[in-house]
Amino acid sequence: MGLYGVMRTSTSGMAAQSNKLSTVADNIANVNTVGYKRAATEFSTLVLPSTNGAYDPGSVKTNVRRFITDPGATTFTTSKTDLAVEGNGFFLVSDSSSNIMLTRAGSFVPDSAGNLLNSAGYYLMGYSLANGPPVITANGTAGLVKINTTNMALQATPSTLATVSANLDVNAVLPAVPGPPNYQAKTSLITYDNVGNTVKLDIYAFKTAVANTWTMQVYNSANSATGGFPYVPAAPMASGTFLFDVSATGKGALDPASPSTALNLTIPGGSAFTIDLSKMTQVAAPFQFTATVDGNAPSAIESVEIASDGVVSSIFQNGTRLATYRIPLATVPSPDNLTAQAGNAYTVSMDLGNLQIDFPGQSGFGKIGSGELEQSNADLANELTSMIESQRGFTANSKVFQTGDDLLEVLVNLKR
Repeated sequence: MGLYGVMRTSTSGMAAQSNKLSTVADNIANVNTVGYKRAATEFSTLVLPSTNGAYDPGSVKTNVRRFITDPGATTFTTSKTDLAVEGNGFFLVSDSSSNIMLTRAGSFVPDSAGNLLNSAGYYLMGYSLANGPPVITANGTAGLVKINTTNMALQATPSTLATVSANLDVNAVLPAVPGPPNYQAKTSLITYDNVGNTVKLDIYAFKTAVANTWTMQVYNSANSATGGFPYVPAAPMASGTFLFDVSATGKGALDPASPSTALNLTIPGGSAFTIDLSKMTQVAAPFQFTATVDGNAPSAIESVEIASDGVVSSIFQNGTRLATYRIPLATVPSPDNLTAQAGNAYTVSMDLGNLQIDFPGQSGFGKIGSGELEQSNADLANELTSMIESQRGFTANSKVFQTGDDLLEVLVNLKR
């Protein structure tokens, strides 16, 4: 090859340093880009066959590598829809053509339709909880929908369950005429029908002549003109008998042989409703009754919250919380070889292994941080150092090229 080989080798060296300068320029330009993963140019030699008497110079090859699994620093924001992955995994996002990609860029904001969209124009994808816990396709994206923060507004949810913590006073005095309207304790619950109307239920507790036995009855408050007895119709909506175990073993809890542990009824205009009283006690303390009732009246969404396990909850103006979506995370066996796309997103190819999907905190995935953003993992000082190295390397290769050219000119002029 001779002098021509020297010139071609130095040309490949200049091209290699140009590639390195290109990745350095990209890294510096994106040093403040959320979720950006730095690129680096790695060199390898191309060796040509040589004999003992003559050396044939080869060249240098370049390979661009992206440090996708190298996390960037985390910064905190005031937006609950700014998200960061704390550990392993990527958000699943889609473009306007519904192509699914992976990203760590979590600067999401609602668009005009309420769908969460990041700064690159990709929609955050997750599973709807409208029909209960989702079933994940472990190696596929079936069932994913856009995370929306407004489409639950003004929707009512009928009440179906009240979970109660209550105590009946063991020392309550039995009236001369047990039963209605002579009761020992009364409380009320607010429930919701199918369209969000409130239905007030009055709950009465009557001590019976049978030791440690109480009767509890439920009435519709709307059926009373006075807020108490008499009710029209007179029959209760639900009634139950509760037996308590006051032995050293039971200590006032419901007896396992208690005829009832709950009150079951149908809310007028609503759904079947259960008042769970299995945790009720009868001890020497005043009557108390606290309950958690599901369901809600129509209300606009005031805000959203995103938990570390990916559950998206809508907070309504009336204070009701409703879990609406759950955000999964995804990865592949070789994430550093993902194919980079515009907007700090990555696509999966066949040679990377199967796509793996699960919820945050499971199967080795990290957790989701709300009000956080992962910054670029490019370091400005390191990139400037690499730029100087590339500049010097390019200059040195150009000197070799000039030297080869000068020697070739001498060779050509030998005939003169």
